[in-house]
Amino acid sequence: MLQEISDHKSKGAFEEVAEDPPAASVVVRPVEQPVGLESTIQKAWDCIGETDVGIIGLFGKGGVGKTTLLTKLKNMFSTPPNDFKVVIWVGVSLNYDVGKIQDRIGENIGFPRSWENKSVEQKAKDIYGILSNKRFVVLLDDLWDMVDLNELGIPEPSQENGSKFIFTTRSEHLCYKMGAQKRIRVNCLDSEKAWELFQDKVGYEALNSHPDIPNLAKHVAERCLGLPLALITVGRAMACKTTLEEWNYAIEMLKRSAPPPLELGVFPLLKFSYDNLPNATMKYCFLYCCLYPEDYSIPKKRLVEYWFCEGLLNEYDRVSDAQMQSDDIISSLLNACLLENGGEIHGEECVKMHDVTRGMGLWITHESEATENIFFVRAGAQLCEEPNVEAWESVKRMSMMENKIKVLKGTPKYPNLRTLFLSQNELQVISDGFFQFMPHLTVLDLSRNLQLRALPEGISQLVCLECLDLSFTGISELPIGLKSLTKLKMLDLSYMHNLRKIPQHLVSSFSQLQIFRMWWSGCGDYPKEDNVLYGSNEKLMEELNGLQCLNILTIHKKARFV
Repeated sequence: MLQEISDHKSKGAFEEVAEDPPAASVVVRPVEQPVGLESTIQKAWDCIGETDVGIIGLFGKGGVGKTTLLTKLKNMFSTPPNDFKVVIWVGVSLNYDVGKIQDRIGENIGFPRSWENKSVEQKAKDIYGILSNKRFVVLLDDLWDMVDLNELGIPEPSQENGSKFIFTTRSEHLCYKMGAQKRIRVNCLDSEKAWELFQDKVGYEALNSHPDIPNLAKHVAERCLGLPLALITVGRAMACKTTLEEWNYAIEMLKRSAPPPLELGVFPLLKFSYDNLPNATMKYCFLYCCLYPEDYSIPKKRLVEYWFCEGLLNEYDRVSDAQMQSDDIISSLLNACLLENGGEIHGEECVKMHDVTRGMGLWITHESEATENIFFVRAGAQLCEEPNVEAWESVKRMSMMENKIKVLKGTPKYPNLRTLFLSQNELQVISDGFFQFMPHLTVLDLSRNLQLRALPEGISQLVCLECLDLSFTGISELPIGLKSLTKLKMLDLSYMHNLRKIPQHLVSSFSQLQIFRMWWSGCGDYPKEDNVLYGSNEKLMEELNGLQCLNILTIHKKARFV
């Protein structure tokens, strides 16, 4: 055997028996080709190569292209030469949550999903343990306040470890607070680059439909103040305008926009694109997206189902038919740059809102002309208790999703409330009187509250409710009082691992039900002594067969009927 090994050795080269691991695998994020940012991108990239620069801050006004620039930088790490072993991208935004930033970092590193249940302190130790032994790049987008790298578990970049920390913000002062060795301003586009971008978004056909339009178009572009986001959205809005009257009208409308400071002035500029949406339905659907937190990936399917239950897709009576109308609406909002592609989450296509566009949408909801659509949005605001909004009796749509609220104990009076988002909190208890004075509530989202074990009896008073989402909650039994929800069109019981009891004849009482989901992943099995599961499923099928409007049905595993 030794001789055989010796023979093999003589035929091969074994000076090196191991190699360094390859550079970090970078998932390339889709990004539009940046216009006018080339020199800034190069400047930032050159800073990354400087050994004495560990922290780089990119600052500029909202809508100026900071996220585009940071995305472009991240994508550049996907091409050699690159000796960074870990490249991490995280969107931060206003009211950031340390634990959620850590979860995104852990996802990039490769920690399992169960790791997210650890404490912030333990997560920080785990992250530090990995990153302290590697040359890394961490890119944080949209910082509004100082972030403690030690609290996150990110080692301080230094000359010794060769790592980099790059972030974007609207505040130059924050760059100093974060200790950035290099601070790079992202400027608005000069007139030449602005005109180039505007022409690209308007298109050849509209610009050349009349000899005088190019000159008018230059005036419109000038009103966008060199802001790429405004140039893109206004340019898309003008892409179908082919008459002098339309272009003159656009100039007049944009003249009424507020002058700098831009953080206020940009909203009227973007509102021009909103005003040019073809109908009120599309406008309502756009504003509805503002209920979700900043930088949130909104699943298209769920968004469409909510629109349908709200009555926004009023051209159709069945959700499957309404899909055509919703596809057209989403496509139009994407084309107008009022929505962005949000990639896929767990196999579902998503859309997102640019933070400035979302701000513009919320600004519209507070304008006097939109009083019929009053919003109260505190999504992702780090609330630990329900806010005191007694003066908001006229509010129609309310979102308190993605907070840390544990108890809803009041009896708020919302006589006009139609929409209530409470998902992704830490709800444990909802008082019986909480829903007492919400007679017109149509959509209620309680999903992703795993500690919520029971529904209050008062939920039976929501007789106008058409959509009830209880997915990913810890509820073990559905109350018989739900029978009073006779207008229900959607009921989602997905991933309710603790659910053990659905009263018999409850499902069959929802005569208007069109969407019904009931899923288990395998950890909600019933006791072995229960020998009537098959019969229970037969009862379920009998009740479902009686629902004449049922359109979308998903059932996994077994449901127990008592």
